[in-house]
Amino acid sequence: MALAADLVVALVALLHVYILVLEMFLWTTPRGQRAFGLTPEFAQATRTLAANQGLYNGFLAAGLFWGLWLGAGGLSVKLFFLGCVAVAGLYGAATASRRILFVQTVPAALGIGLLLAA
Repeated sequence: MALAADLVVALVALLHVYILVLEMFLWTTPRGQRAFGLTPEFAQATRTLAANQGLYNGFLAAGLFWGLWLGAGGLSVKLFFLGCVAVAGLYGAATASRRILFVQTVPAALGIGLLLAA
């Protein structure tokens, strides 16, 4: 069970690294625009805000990787950062796109459940 929990934590962390790349580096490219449903004009106008969001996603990923690096002693770190991901996902689903609920909140909640069960 602990291995499954850590696998989910790692997948959530990798997802947030991918979001970082999309928001910080690919926001104004066709791939970034497609991922977030943006027009080229909107992407260009909001690229600085998106880079800031990407940085925050990077911090979430770093926290999850830190918790994994700590091993068994990183349980509270993993739970804290998964909780941050889940709350951010709830807020994003309420304010931006319901899809965020399934992309961020559900995997984070699964990770929390597995960590607590392990």
